[in-house]
Amino acid sequence: MGGGGGARRDTEPPALRVLDLTDELAFQGARLLVGVGADVVRTEPGTGLGPAARTHWHAGKRWVPVDDPAGLDTLAAGADVVLESGPVARLRGLREDGSSRWPHAVHVVVTPFGLTGPRRDWVGDDLVLASAGGMTWLGGRPDGQPKPPPREQALQTAGAHAAIGALLAVVSGTPQLVDVSVQEAVAATLETGALAWIHAGRFPVRNGGVYEHVAHRIFEAADGHVAGGYSGSNRMWTDLLAWMAERGEAGDLVDERWQDPAFRWRQRAHVDALVQRFAARQPAAELATEARARSLPWAEVVPAGRLTDNPQLRDRDFLVTITGAGLPDGGVEDVGFPWAALPRPVSLPSLREVAPGEAPWRGSGPSRVRGDGVTPKSRALEGIRVLDLTWVLAGPYVTKQLGEHGADIVKIESRHRQDPTRFAPSMHLRPGSDPDDSGYFLNFNRNKRGVALNLRTEEGRRLLRALVPHCDVVVENFSPGVLARWGMDHASLRELNPDVILVSMAGVGQTGPWRNAVTFADTLAAMSGLSDETRDPGGPPQGLTFGLGDMVAANAAVLATLDLLARGRGGHVDLSQLEAMAATMGPAALEPVLGTDAPDPRTAEHPNRSPRAVPHGVYPTAGDDRWVAVSVTDEAQWHALTRLVDLPCADGDLDTRRANEDEIDAALTAWTSRQDGHKLAELLQSEGVAAAVVTTGQDLVEADEHLAARAFYPVLDHPLTGPVRHEGIVARLAATPGELDRPAPLLGQHTHEVLRELLGLSDEQLAALAAQGVTE
Repeated sequence: MGGGGGARRDTEPPALRVLDLTDELAFQGARLLVGVGADVVRTEPGTGLGPAARTHWHAGKRWVPVDDPAGLDTLAAGADVVLESGPVARLRGLREDGSSRWPHAVHVVVTPFGLTGPRRDWVGDDLVLASAGGMTWLGGRPDGQPKPPPREQALQTAGAHAAIGALLAVVSGTPQLVDVSVQEAVAATLETGALAWIHAGRFPVRNGGVYEHVAHRIFEAADGHVAGGYSGSNRMWTDLLAWMAERGEAGDLVDERWQDPAFRWRQRAHVDALVQRFAARQPAAELATEARARSLPWAEVVPAGRLTDNPQLRDRDFLVTITGAGLPDGGVEDVGFPWAALPRPVSLPSLREVAPGEAPWRGSGPSRVRGDGVTPKSRALEGIRVLDLTWVLAGPYVTKQLGEHGADIVKIESRHRQDPTRFAPSMHLRPGSDPDDSGYFLNFNRNKRGVALNLRTEEGRRLLRALVPHCDVVVENFSPGVLARWGMDHASLRELNPDVILVSMAGVGQTGPWRNAVTFADTLAAMSGLSDETRDPGGPPQGLTFGLGDMVAANAAVLATLDLLARGRGGHVDLSQLEAMAATMGPAALEPVLGTDAPDPRTAEHPNRSPRAVPHGVYPTAGDDRWVAVSVTDEAQWHALTRLVDLPCADGDLDTRRANEDEIDAALTAWTSRQDGHKLAELLQSEGVAAAVVTTGQDLVEADEHLAARAFYPVLDHPLTGPVRHEGIVARLAATPGELDRPAPLLGQHTHEVLRELLGLSDEQLAALAAQGVTE
């Protein structure tokens, strides 16, 4: 491929053969591999799931009955990848020494807390693991219980990293064990949740969904709710103000003093009150439509059941039709897969058993993992070079992951197009820091080389184009059409480098009726249905207080990039962040047709209840605003809990416990509120009961002995900041491990180095470029 050394294939490789041994911890990982065209075979029929969940999670797969370990080994012998998840004690693929039973394959193992460390044997579901990883702390009202994001986002995040780990190992050409901890996958997805503690000695708190570093939130409209705000470029403010003034709703915001963004930030409550009045006098859908026309970041908060009606999703063939036994004639429409690089699947069969005489694997031939003559690598992406044109969070989170697994990341920046995470004071985190040591920027831009190019100049754009032949991957998150105006759309890039992979990360994609929509994380969450499900029963939607959607989209972009690298081909990854988020809504789009698995047992006082577990919630412990998450999913856990504390209906099954859930929660609250949360979680887990402290950023960085034992917050020495902790690597590859090997660059730190190395520029040429303002 380009200058980085990827292996070009002249023919399309066979479908990746994946043995799916997952439970709910990694259902999303197996589903995402279906989306890249893998031949996925399970060993059980998913009978523990309701019709909507089974249809969603297992469409496109087949299952083969396996009665004994020998039969499992025989099936695994044909697999390129084995994807397995669950508590360590239930894993079938590990030997006593911790190695894989199937060393010929990539064996990805997703467990609650990882394969090593003092808590390797702990158990947990989405609530417990979202709590252990820091997500739960960030959700909910300040006067209520903390709560995780809806639709098991903690587990879906871990599943995405499992699929990423699988393809990293495939690209490396080395069969190996891949260790993914759900807790670590969550802890790497908190935006500033732990970073604020690392850099400023504080941590964000739940506030009902108001972002603390951007002026965005959910507002009530005349007939529903909208998400939006006025952060970003100055145009976001001036155009919103003009719109409000047209409607006679601007109030005193037309005064000159409100043009100062620092003043607006200090007086945010007053600004929000007037924006709320403006929004409340318009229907939500009309406000969102007008905002798109004005290129302003606003969106209607819609339920996930309306995703199949979204004109943008329909125009881009995002939806997939699932057909098969037990489904309506013509099938049912579901959310699809979060990228467009190769042709999308437009229909999938539901999960079915392999017929008598049918081969368990559709394809045959050599393994996709190791080919003859493959040179072993020290890191999975060694030899790959990436041209990074991204800013803020979603794009840098992509190149961060590629860089920590060995890719050479050449990051293009400029003082003339200022990345808010480097330049905006509200995102520096550390008091007194400047653009070169912004805490937010440092974490998401480590392992990169920084090149300053002023792309407002023709010479800057010429140099940018000249770098393309030396790179395998170009990642950008400009608005649609910007690269084309620079002569750098995919067709133009292919003229410079026929094998290049272009990854575009527009908010709603490069095509479709909404293609020019301006989006922020909160507007994408609103469009996708996620924000609607953050409401407590009977209450308004609360939104999220961190950019979960950015990391969800980034993980999807990484996976699509790795898929093309594994195939040895170039292509254009048209990543829609909206589609990436919609793809994490689980069976929500199917439930209006196929029904829900069970009635929703949540109440306003108990927003964390589950249809599959009693008790299931977060309970107060000793200390100010301290909580422990507890989940009892089977009878053994229930009896273990009742041996520790006197609870109603000690011998009751799930239905009996459900009928007495208020009394159980009251008794449990009385017991937990007198105890230290950390000691209580240790006690419960020692008895096999899923539990974890609802962790803050401080807990994760300073008080979590398990994360410390697994070195999840490694230290890099930055030239201005000095030694500073960073969030660690999630997918731990045994043979080709990732590494954090350099801190984030100073602005333009590697400009001369890279332009000499790749373009052969002399000192005189570099001096002339600097004098012309091209390299600043």
